[in-house]
Amino acid sequence: MTELEKMAKGYLWEDTEAYLEEQRIAKELMYDFNQSRPSEGEKRKKIAKQLFGYVGEDVFIQQPITIARGKTVTIGDGTYINSNLMLVDDYHITIGKNCLIAPNVSITTTGHPVDPELRAKKMYSFPVTIENNVWIGMGAIILPGVTIGENSIIGAGSVVTKDIPANVIAFGSPCKVWRAIDERDKEYYYRNLRLDEQL
Repeated sequence: MTELEKMAKGYLWEDTEAYLEEQRIAKELMYDFNQSRPSEGEKRKKIAKQLFGYVGEDVFIQQPITIARGKTVTIGDGTYINSNLMLVDDYHITIGKNCLIAPNVSITTTGHPVDPELRAKKMYSFPVTIENNVWIGMGAIILPGVTIGENSIIGAGSVVTKDIPANVIAFGSPCKVWRAIDERDKEYYYRNLRLDEQL
């Protein structure tokens, strides 16, 4: 069984020369993306298409980004990614349509065993899925194997260790559901500020 096959099964795996070469190519593209001028939006779009597995239409990715492989990441239409996104994307990361990702968010598919001897050489990877219309707050950390359901909000600074259902607001370390998104949210856009007072 190859190391990539082990990864796909959730088994422990380790780096290979071929894998490290994939990382080298991805990091060259990442460097070009991050070093582009603010006015070079079209250049960044072209690099993103080479770097990631799939990038939809009307996606905006603010510099800088940090990635491991790149091609394991898919990003849906209309998604906005703010600065300093860190992707430990050894395995698949799926970001849906119309997502908002705030600055300094980390998404990791990979971790290490607890045992120190195993930890020194081996790792495990599980996919991360962020469904459509999710908003991830500043500084949140998404850990391996997590799915965040559509329309949900992850509060700033949260550490997401397990799945979050759709249509909820969740926050904390570890991240827990606080409440459902409901009809009141159509009337109040922030705390007690009413939307109809601005119309």
